[in-house]
Amino acid sequence: MKEQWKRNAVVATVLLFVCAAVYLNWRYAGNVAQEGESQPTQQEEDGGSTKVLGDATLVGGVPTTAEDNQVAAAASSYFDTARLSRQQSRDNALSLLREAAGQENVEQTVLEDANRAIQTLAGYAMLEGQIENLVIAKGYADCVAFMGENSVSVVVSAAEDGLQTEDVAKIKDIILSETDYTVDQIKIMEAD
Repeated sequence: MKEQWKRNAVVATVLLFVCAAVYLNWRYAGNVAQEGESQPTQQEEDGGSTKVLGDATLVGGVPTTAEDNQVAAAASSYFDTARLSRQQSRDNALSLLREAAGQENVEQTVLEDANRAIQTLAGYAMLEGQIENLVIAKGYADCVAFMGENSVSVVVSAAEDGLQTEDVAKIKDIILSETDYTVDQIKIMEAD
């Protein structure tokens, strides 16, 4: 009885560490993206007019600036970093769960708990990918979803005018149709 309690405590601790790692990686990814946005631009004087290196005009005649390019790169960097951090957290969690399940003389309940946790993480990964793809299909530049036991958070790259009420409603509709979360468990944020 005491060994079963210990093993259940180990599995619960591993799950707690997994949740903490996912949260910390999510927070870290946000901090990395914010630091990447504050890169200085270089300027040069040319006959009284100031040019910013990186300014360009597209073939269609629409000017782009280095600032526009930096904003797009920072947003892309945030989403890439967030996905990478999320995957690394999951890989670490799966490794710990497999290790716990693979111990000699492991009780059946611990093995079942570890397998359920592995299946849950796999389900989260699949649903996060579906949500991200569906949100992008609705016309948003990029998106990253983070699923947990009691909530789902979605960070979206919104248009110039920001995340509007209609945008939030579209994204919530996608999440509600793909998952079992309720409206109060959904958090939608705009990437800065």
